[in-house]
Amino acid sequence: MVVADDSHLLAHRLRALREEQWPDVTITQSDLAQAFSAEKPASVPLLSSWESRSKPKTPPLHRLASYATFFATKRSVATRPYRMIPVEELTPDELRNREELLRELADLRAAVEREDGTTTAQDRADRGFWYFDDRHDITIVVAQLPADMRAKMPYSDPTQPDYVELYTCADLDALIELHGHIRALNPRSQVNFRIASDLAPDDYTTHLVLLGGVDWNLVTRELLDRVDLPITQVARHDEAEAGGFVVRDRDGGERLFAPKLANHRGHEVLLEDVGHFYRGTNPFNHKRTVTICNGQYGRGTLGVVRALTDSRFRDRNGAYLEQRFPGSASYSVLARVQVVNGQVVTPDWNLFESRLHEWPVEP
Repeated sequence: MVVADDSHLLAHRLRALREEQWPDVTITQSDLAQAFSAEKPASVPLLSSWESRSKPKTPPLHRLASYATFFATKRSVATRPYRMIPVEELTPDELRNREELLRELADLRAAVEREDGTTTAQDRADRGFWYFDDRHDITIVVAQLPADMRAKMPYSDPTQPDYVELYTCADLDALIELHGHIRALNPRSQVNFRIASDLAPDDYTTHLVLLGGVDWNLVTRELLDRVDLPITQVARHDEAEAGGFVVRDRDGGERLFAPKLANHRGHEVLLEDVGHFYRGTNPFNHKRTVTICNGQYGRGTLGVVRALTDSRFRDRNGAYLEQRFPGSASYSVLARVQVVNGQVVTPDWNLFESRLHEWPVEP
């Protein structure tokens, strides 16, 4: 069979996943529709339109993410009715399978767009907050752990046979979460991550995504000094001083928003962190953006990242930003990040109690 165009290539691949991914398992369009409906209602006619041999329709990117999640692991079809395993429950190998498959499907979808020559507003909305439609380079910047911390970790020593470079990075969970997500949504952009101290001059002029705060990430510190924000982060001088974020109001007053900690059997336990999200124009290149995902602790940084990557919350949080800051070149949200048994609970910025401060403030 000769596949006529790119839209047919994508339809053929989706059909092949369903019929051939696991030859010993029968998966109908009804099975997939039921599994996909756990995230957003889906129907057999909808899936049939995506797999059509004659006039296939192009599914939105979030639906391709559903395919990638479902077919990343055979656990999806271990019992009936079939189901999508939540992304946060996938193993590292399954997450890699998901990322590779999503990248493949996104590339096929991008080819359809090139053939059509159009990218609609709905296409951009389907991709979500982390889609950069200019297709320029994107650089995720993380801090390196201090030398005294690295010295306690055997795999962070370059002279050791089992050296792992990523072990030297702060906010590693946030980096892994965000790097795969941005790469999947921007298959035609070069997506790099760099240690803050290792940035080359050209890196500063790309789309910058900064992870972590002023304690260790010197690029976050530099950028916050260059933008006109009424927010200052107070660094943690030691574990006894949690610091926080100081907000200046219009009358010159100041208010400190600090993490909440408790003493549990002689150990400090983080109950609630403060996360800071900022999106604005890159001061080193006004045709690019800078995004800061920051927390007083690493849990806060991860919470801000997950607010815009977690499949259960990213669409509503992205929609909130669009509605709250329409047309704004720069904006900021300071939010609570709840921590339960050491695990981050993804914040919902639509809830008033989740938000501590927003800038620009409403008139």
